[in-house]
Amino acid sequence: MGYGDPFASGTAGALVGRAAQVTRICDFLTATDRGGALLLSGQAGVGKTVLLDAVAQALSSTGTRVLRAAGVEFEADVSYSGLNQLLFPLSDAFDELDGAHRDALRTALGFDGGPPPDRLVVSSATLTLLRRVATDAPLLLVIDDLPWVDRASATVLGFVARRLGGGRVGFLGALRSGSNTFFNHGGLPEYEVPSLDSESSRTLLDGRFPNLAERVRQRLLAVAEGNPLALLELPTALSRQQRVALENLPVVLPLSQRLQALFVSRVASLPAATRRLLLLATMDGTGDLCVLQASARQAGYDADLDDLAPAEQDRLVSVDEGTRRLVFRHPLIRSAVVEACTSAERRAAHRALAQVLADEPERRAWHLGEASVEPDEQVADLLEQVAHRIAARGDAIGAVASLVRAADLSPLGTDRARRLAEAAYIGADATGELRGASALLDSARRADPELTGSLHSAATAVYLIINGDGDIDTAHRLLVDAIESGNHGYDASDNSLIDAVHLLLLLCFFGGRAELWAPFYTTVGRLRPEPPTLLAVAGKTFSDPARTGVSALEQLQSILGELPDETDPGRIVRIGTASLYPDRLADVRGPSWKVVLQGRDGGPARRHIGALMHLCLDDYLTGRWDECVELADEGLQLCDDSGYEFFTWYFWYCRAVVAAARGDDDTVERRTDQIIRWATPRGVETALHYARQARTIADLGRGEFDSAYQHATAISPAGALASHVPHALWVMLDLVEAAIRTNRHAEAAAHVRAIQEAGIAALSPRLALLAGGAEALCVTDDEDAIRLFDTTLAKPGLERWPFDLARVRLLHGERLRRAGANADSRGPLSLAYDAFTVLDALPWTERASRELRATGWTPPKTAAADGTVLTAQEREIAELAGSGLTNKQIAARLYLSHRTVGAHLYQIFPKLGITSRAALRDALVALDQSPVTRPPASGRG
Repeated sequence: MGYGDPFASGTAGALVGRAAQVTRICDFLTATDRGGALLLSGQAGVGKTVLLDAVAQALSSTGTRVLRAAGVEFEADVSYSGLNQLLFPLSDAFDELDGAHRDALRTALGFDGGPPPDRLVVSSATLTLLRRVATDAPLLLVIDDLPWVDRASATVLGFVARRLGGGRVGFLGALRSGSNTFFNHGGLPEYEVPSLDSESSRTLLDGRFPNLAERVRQRLLAVAEGNPLALLELPTALSRQQRVALENLPVVLPLSQRLQALFVSRVASLPAATRRLLLLATMDGTGDLCVLQASARQAGYDADLDDLAPAEQDRLVSVDEGTRRLVFRHPLIRSAVVEACTSAERRAAHRALAQVLADEPERRAWHLGEASVEPDEQVADLLEQVAHRIAARGDAIGAVASLVRAADLSPLGTDRARRLAEAAYIGADATGELRGASALLDSARRADPELTGSLHSAATAVYLIINGDGDIDTAHRLLVDAIESGNHGYDASDNSLIDAVHLLLLLCFFGGRAELWAPFYTTVGRLRPEPPTLLAVAGKTFSDPARTGVSALEQLQSILGELPDETDPGRIVRIGTASLYPDRLADVRGPSWKVVLQGRDGGPARRHIGALMHLCLDDYLTGRWDECVELADEGLQLCDDSGYEFFTWYFWYCRAVVAAARGDDDTVERRTDQIIRWATPRGVETALHYARQARTIADLGRGEFDSAYQHATAISPAGALASHVPHALWVMLDLVEAAIRTNRHAEAAAHVRAIQEAGIAALSPRLALLAGGAEALCVTDDEDAIRLFDTTLAKPGLERWPFDLARVRLLHGERLRRAGANADSRGPLSLAYDAFTVLDALPWTERASRELRATGWTPPKTAAADGTVLTAQEREIAELAGSGLTNKQIAARLYLSHRTVGAHLYQIFPKLGITSRAALRDALVALDQSPVTRPPASGRG
């Protein structure tokens, strides 16, 4: 049987050597017990598109509805263009969605105007729409040329592809092996399409070119190396005499160059009217026949859609009658069309498309930019506006591209420099392209040597300094000088100024010294008419919360109330920053996860890192320690991959502080040493504070109280809450306990007075818990101390902070026991013991165990607070594994790696006394039915 042309609408019966692969792919996509997504990869011309066609037709013949889209090189910078192709046939079904999903989808796809929708909402809307449509008939999404799909669409498609397991929606995509793509295909099943074997290659070649001389055939087979496209195209470049060996073949036939030349020659041989239509279709990228016809008229071409016939007959293009769109049979054809036309013809096509797309400002601006040769401020301004719009919806890379093109078209060097500097800033602040940002900044300085006062230039330089070997003081001076010398007039509506001040806030925080904050306060005080609320709040809660945090709580709560509607990932991270020390990170948790998921799907790396930081810190405070470690590892890898090396210390700290509480002294020592060695020469004093806090926790767990005291007082001296050292709040109780244990009672009392005078208890319930526990420790009278412990522990909502709560309960139980109330002490001691056991905080579990034994009761070895022998995460993993999910499925659901899931199961099996997954369900049932030995509660908290 003949293979057929790769540009034909292939069917399984028309293929050579692929029938088994088509069957296998169809079986995979229709299996209900496996994932519903599959990627085809392989070299150019290996037959990926033909396989897509064959599978689509095979499944369509069984009642599956097929939706198709293809990446377009010239539309890769147009957000949601690929998704528009795919979902256009379903536009009538949009109204079946709920209002939020419908509006988000219509806005993203250009059907309606409005503010840019959140990408996660668009992703959710797409998935909901597809599942709803699939209730009538199975649905298959076929996406060709994934590397050319625009970033926004690729993110949505990646989101959808990972959530199709066991449903009625399938996903089949194709991409060239080794190609770069915005589509994050990590974890998705992938099938690399192999070259044809020698027998199939010969069958294909002979079926299309039966009269080749044998030596010519052998040469072609050797050069093609089983590539179907090469086998079908190389003979067409040969003359009749060469095919029958009457003339010698060329000595060298470079595969890639020859194929490109073949396509160009095929395009060049078409009538002029056909070539012009193909050029318009190439530049447009959507294949929309209405746009094609209108732009041809606008360009003044003496051509209509009938002039496409020669290209269709030559099997270069086809028309999808269902969507009324022109489809190129292979990406190389588009490249050939461009090469076959002059630069003047290409610019004319862009101008015509810009006129036709007048109601689509982003695409219009892009086409105008491509049509322009000389500087044009009007077009540059349009591109700059487009850059700001797409940056606001999280497309940082698209924004950089638009700004760079705007800079190219800027008549004045100052405007060119300004736009390049902004592109560099966005690159450094969001995308992770620090090397590219450096190059852009150099170009900006060449365009305007007086750029030294540019805020975007200074901010970019700051990122380059701190992520290199530079120190905080240098970065701080550079940014302060730029702010103070700028011509912004302290206008609070100047985004570049506000971005710079937010960056200055971070530099002051990293520096960890009070004197760094003076320029920040001065700048904020000069902003007119008034500073933005978020900046004002962060300036109080993140700088010196012990003195100014309480005054900002009402405004912070107002900001958090609006957070569910926030779509800007940069603002979400900034809100998280303002929420850290007032312990409001729980309110930012959902939006932070959205940013992380966007980052995993290719979103801005810097925002991804910021959201991971806040999730890790919240995880530590709220007892999600396994997740904290998982996310910290993700953050470390992301910092390494993206070049944001400065932020690595955050994740070292998260690993260290969890290890400290769990008694993993080697990890604590290694990670804190890393922080200290890195931070000391760079002047990142706050990183040193974080490292010392982790060491303080480790020392307290081991009972090394003098060392704990030294570390805690290195953060904040006893008797004072160090100015502009926010982390002093996190070691309040640590310092007081260490002082009491080392007979420094006066220092402990002085520190409690400082806590009381600062009104720290009003900042958050957690800090009130720590403050109350510290005060009770210092009270000499047992009855007064116990009464104060009771009052402190009676406050509602403290369960949100299990480690801190367990520590205060431990101190309460210890005081009761020392006061002779053994029976009463068992209640708080057992609660503390249970919490430490669940957290796997071994040193603290042992401390609680020793206290319980001293009361005359021996605690169970593995009893946890909820009556299990498993941690909360182990329990969840065990239940999912017992339900039949694989390690990979569990990992996807819990945002873990499948190796981590396997490691947990390795620990779970011996705890439950089983050796296989099959026994999990019965073991969990038995566990739930078994009583847990607990000491009798006394009624005290």
